[in-house]
Amino acid sequence: MAIEQALTPPISAPEAFVHVRIIIGIVLGLCISRVLIGSASLVQHPHRKRTCFTHIAWVAYALLSVVHFWWLEFNLRTIQVWNFETYLFIIFFAALHFLLCAMLFPEHMQEYASYHDYFISRRKWFFGLLILIQLADVYDTVLKGWDHFYNYGVEYPLAVTIIVGLSIFAMLTRKAWFHAWFAALALLYAITFSLRHFSTLG
Repeated sequence: MAIEQALTPPISAPEAFVHVRIIIGIVLGLCISRVLIGSASLVQHPHRKRTCFTHIAWVAYALLSVVHFWWLEFNLRTIQVWNFETYLFIIFFAALHFLLCAMLFPEHMQEYASYHDYFISRRKWFFGLLILIQLADVYDTVLKGWDHFYNYGVEYPLAVTIIVGLSIFAMLTRKAWFHAWFAALALLYAITFSLRHFSTLG
């Protein structure tokens, strides 16, 4: 017990939140950097590797998802007692976003004819990460309090269920029309969610 107290001296909840927020900021900064650098390369070298609507839409979705995460994690300030398990989960949740962004822009593209070919070949990894993010988001929302969870009404669990279901199907199919349709639907929902639920912090 004495060792535990020495390693983790008692601090207030606001101080703990600031500490966690710094870690989140570092990871999400890497996410945004990866997406922006990858997007800039598409503009700088448009003919090097052809992209497609599906890839561009998921890039936009991933960037917006990171913005959502950073905005919504401000509600972690309501947690009064921080433990290592919660701290570890938040880092894991942020890391999932980085992995999702990294999947969209690989280090090398030599063996792929286009970003579409790359995306389809790695779709199981991408949508597997997307499913994990959705499930982690449910737990993250509950961490902020059941009142916070219920504020979204039936829309939130329904949206998670639909995205998870479509992601599972996307892992199994190579049909270009389905992937384009799913990407457009996910991006449109993310945009409308922002417009309907985000206004000001506080």
